Amino acid sequence: MEGLYFIAVVPPADIRNEITAIKEDIKIRFGSGHALRSPPHITLHMPFRWKDKRRAELSAALKNVGNSTTPFEVQLKNYNCFKPRVIYIDVMDNPQLELLHKEVIQAMKRLHILNAEYKNKPFRPHMTVAFRDLRKSAFFEAWRFFKDQKINYQFRAQALTLLRHDGRKWNIDENFSFA
Repeated sequence: MEGLYFIAVVPPADIRNEITAIKEDIKIRFGSGHALRSPPHITLHMPFRWKDKRRAELSAALKNVGNSTTPFEVQLKNYNCFKPRVIYIDVMDNPQLELLHKEVIQAMKRLHILNAEYKNKPFRPHMTVAFRDLRKSAFFEAWRFFKDQKINYQFRAQALTLLRHDGRKWNIDENFSFA
């Protein structure tokens, strides 16, 4: 069997809860609930399939990345968008997060896990609050609502997180603590 996974930085529970409340509000106001199918996160590697019998190999690679990373601060500030479907909380420029992304990508390449569709796109860290099922007409209304709202969270990233899809939603499968 195969599992569907992705790799991310997940904020602590208090921030996850507050951002989940934002996602729930978006579902009520604008009819977009797809973002509720995953905990708030900053994606480092897009979804990929991996054989269950090779799961230990994947964990070992991510543990090595975690062991070579020291905890670092992450700042989430204000809203931004990818028109005409995605609204997200911006992640402020962060060299440590960029380095972590590169290390995760290299570790996955060594396992021959590649996502060709994202190959030539730059890393743009963000925390999505609405996408996919946000209709274009609702997007512009939602963006008018969010574009000038101020939001500011800061947390210490202490682990890399592997998430697994259960057929309905994404769940935290394993955390790999930083050194």
